[in-house]
Amino acid sequence: MGGYHVTNKDQLGAHLSSKQQRFIGKSVLVTGGAGGMGLAATKMFAAEGANVSVLDISHEAGKKMTDDMNDAGYDVFFQQADLSKSNEINSGIDAVMDKNGRIDTLFNHAGSIIVKPFHLMTEHEYNKLMDINVRSAFFVIKRVVDIMVKNGGGSIVVTGSIGSGKAFVYESLYCMTKAAVLMLSNSVAVEYRDRGIRCNAVCPGFVKTAHGLREIDELDNLGQEWQDGDLAATQLRICEPEEVASAVLFLASDEASFINGASIYVDNGWYVKG
Repeated sequence: MGGYHVTNKDQLGAHLSSKQQRFIGKSVLVTGGAGGMGLAATKMFAAEGANVSVLDISHEAGKKMTDDMNDAGYDVFFQQADLSKSNEINSGIDAVMDKNGRIDTLFNHAGSIIVKPFHLMTEHEYNKLMDINVRSAFFVIKRVVDIMVKNGGGSIVVTGSIGSGKAFVYESLYCMTKAAVLMLSNSVAVEYRDRGIRCNAVCPGFVKTAHGLREIDELDNLGQEWQDGDLAATQLRICEPEEVASAVLFLASDEASFINGASIYVDNGWYVKG
């Protein structure tokens, strides 16, 4: 469900009629880039000329991604990494630096969700989601900012959520983590703008990925009605992962050179509708 199968370069670059080459010669790192929105962004970055590196927890998904990309004529670097662990963050980024010598663009996408009533959450679940969503973002971005400062600048895009600024039933912990990630993005933008580093966020609603469809199923199992009408009343339809990736590439590109600390809600107006 996450992304689309690659058969050739024309198909890979065809989405949204994108024939641009905005990332030629750029070293791009995508965390969580082997599935869903991350995979869509990986493919689109590669189609626009980037040297793409992917860190993802799933070795199986990473192998499929690299096989597909290689078949399409693209050399994408992959390393399996559990980004909730500092040593794997550092070893993964070290490997990217060994290969490319720099990181010009970071799409920090790795994350997860737990759908559950707030009062039933466990300490283990709290620690798990905070580690995956917040801790990993903090230490990945920290390491990459250090690299970008030495390189004279760069662009960072972070995956937030409509839940970064809007509360949802059964998603209290998830919304809290995504609010933290959004504030991290804003803070990095303010602190490092004079160093040539931009940091922005994409905040999707429901997206047609394995993650997004599982979220809808779990909410409906708890008595919500997203499949039966709530989605149509809010987003009108489910978002495609490539539609989020398109916003990511815009924010990461020089076309957005004076956009810093922004949050783009990829939700068909749901956030502003209320």
